[in-house]
Amino acid sequence: MSDQRLLFRKEGRAIYISHLDLMRTFQRAFLRAGISIRHVGKFNPHPFISVAVPLSLGFSSQCELLDFGLEGGCTLEEVPARLNPALPEGLTILGAYEASRPTKEIGKLIWRLELLYDSGVPQGAEEQLTALFSRPALVMQKKSKKAKSGFTTVDLIPLMGAYRMERSEEALTLTIALAGQNPGLNPTLLGEAIGQECPGLKPDFLRACRVDILDQSGERFEGAQRDALTAGLAGTE
Repeated sequence: MSDQRLLFRKEGRAIYISHLDLMRTFQRAFLRAGISIRHVGKFNPHPFISVAVPLSLGFSSQCELLDFGLEGGCTLEEVPARLNPALPEGLTILGAYEASRPTKEIGKLIWRLELLYDSGVPQGAEEQLTALFSRPALVMQKKSKKAKSGFTTVDLIPLMGAYRMERSEEALTLTIALAGQNPGLNPTLLGEAIGQECPGLKPDFLRACRVDILDQSGERFEGAQRDALTAGLAGTE
């Protein structure tokens, strides 16, 4: 049975909706919009909804993907107009279409990371970050449910792709391709690595927004919206 896919934004106050609550939110929104979707489960049927590469709490995104199975109530083309009024502020459907590729083919995610400094961006920040990202290895510890110690080590360098930096008075904006899954690289861990290896560059606050999705070959994954900031990053490693 073929699936349909939504492309949506998550921003504003909606960034504090957890992944499980997001699934419940969409289930209720489909009901309120009068859109019938496929249910799964033999003894306890529940709506089929699947969000690709769940977003961490507090992060925003311009290119979230949600798979579902449309059964009736409206056409696929009508779904965004019907669903948007039923969603809370900060969640916006950008498009609905037939899913042509499995989400397991997602490779890298393009992130816009803002390293914010209360006292202004430190001098030489760009040069220090360039040197840090040019290292042959950048090993960090992260939490792991599978490890007996509760932690595992990971080398960040193989999980990072092309990047670009822009500087303002109070923020250093890093647009960078990070591994999306199996394994993925959470921007929070990258921020921790910057603070650990370059203490003078530890940001007072890290703001993260997912802006594009690439496949495993580095090309744009279907359904993701790219803005001008990601141009030149797709197709590069």
